[in-house]
Amino acid sequence: MAFLIVLAALCFLMLAAYRGYSVILFAPIAALAAVLLTDPMLVAPMFTGLFMDKMVGFLKLYFPVFMLGAVFGKLIELSGFSKAIVASTIGLVGRSRAMLSIVLVCALLTYGGVSLFVVVFAVYPFAVELFRESNIPKRLIPGTIALGAFTFTMDSLPGTPQIQNIIPTSFFGTTAWAAPWLGTLGALFILIVGLLYLESRRRKALANGEGYGDSLVNEPAPFEGGKLAHPLIAVLPLVLVGLTNLLFTHWIPHLYGSTQSFIPAVVGNQPPVVQEVSKIAAIWAVEGALLLGIVCVLIFAWRPVSRHFAEGSKAAVSGALLASMNTASEYGFGAVIAALPGFRTVADALHAVPNPLINEAVSVTSLAGITGSASGGMSIALGAMADTFIHNAKAAGIPMEVLHRVAAMASGGMDTLPHNGAVITLLAVTGLTHRQSYRDIFAVTVIKTVAVFVVIGVFYLTGLV
Repeated sequence: MAFLIVLAALCFLMLAAYRGYSVILFAPIAALAAVLLTDPMLVAPMFTGLFMDKMVGFLKLYFPVFMLGAVFGKLIELSGFSKAIVASTIGLVGRSRAMLSIVLVCALLTYGGVSLFVVVFAVYPFAVELFRESNIPKRLIPGTIALGAFTFTMDSLPGTPQIQNIIPTSFFGTTAWAAPWLGTLGALFILIVGLLYLESRRRKALANGEGYGDSLVNEPAPFEGGKLAHPLIAVLPLVLVGLTNLLFTHWIPHLYGSTQSFIPAVVGNQPPVVQEVSKIAAIWAVEGALLLGIVCVLIFAWRPVSRHFAEGSKAAVSGALLASMNTASEYGFGAVIAALPGFRTVADALHAVPNPLINEAVSVTSLAGITGSASGGMSIALGAMADTFIHNAKAAGIPMEVLHRVAAMASGGMDTLPHNGAVITLLAVTGLTHRQSYRDIFAVTVIKTVAVFVVIGVFYLTGLV
């Protein structure tokens, strides 16, 4: 019964998200309904002490990233830089390769350490320009961005600084470069199969006479600034964000040390505020990089940006508020579901899978799907079962590096179900609905889930690590 309650809550929230209802409203309803059916006395304590605590904690950490990312993306749009980059890209690769261009831009940013949410805001204006110029249906934009940002550069390619590739290091004693051959092969599989799928969707739309589309929402305003910037100047803010994010990630811990404290008031006897820099350095790095990117756009395109900055910044902040609240509600939902007895039933049942790598892959991707979070699902799975995974892997002669890569890739498998925060953010930013675009996101989800088992098969057949 406990398991059915968890399953019902998950299905209810996925259905609500798919039908276009607000996740901000329905995530707490689904979570608290599950608590009500489990233990009615815990409804209020769970809501205040867990759901709201996790939701507010997420906003405290990540809302500045959402806001700065949205403002950066809006300035890229207002400056005409997106149009300049698209025009140059079309000249280089041709109209028929618009999807490849967007996938590669997303991949470059995420592998450079830029947050997935920031990539959505930053790349969307480029994608709109490129898809409109190439007459590709706008409904294919979310699937294209998902392939470039939510898959191989998030957890497959060795060395990626995304959190999904960092979490396993503390459990298995590995580095971010674990299993480079397996990770690279998995990334190639996802990229090639994903592009083939998207190309088939584009060709089918073309054959049906479907163009970019009409009566669409959240469309970037057309550029009215006259002559376009040189492509190298237009791409400079993106490159600057990627490089400075990487540099700040290394510099900040050295500058501040492991912790930083200060007294919040000069009057009274206030306790010191202690900040653990190691837990916040990556977020500070992204925020600093985005600020520099914003300054860079303003320096090179002050005139066109200043004319529409007031209304543009309001729209950006409104979008950031909606996207961050959606994701934070999902985060709170996952925390409540993970605290219910039914979730423990799921975790215990996953122990029955005999093969160590398949057991790990199924466990991590299942929990990521239930919680709607790659990092959250993997943290729960490894926190509860890492010792078992390690013991079984050692008995079978499997290196810890392989465990690391399988866990990272599995976390990015079924995490992108309809209630996933990144999916909801992506659809909100692009102005599309689950009905219009989730089919392509789900196809990408299936491809990256299959890639995990392809990697496992390659390891058993060849012994490559």
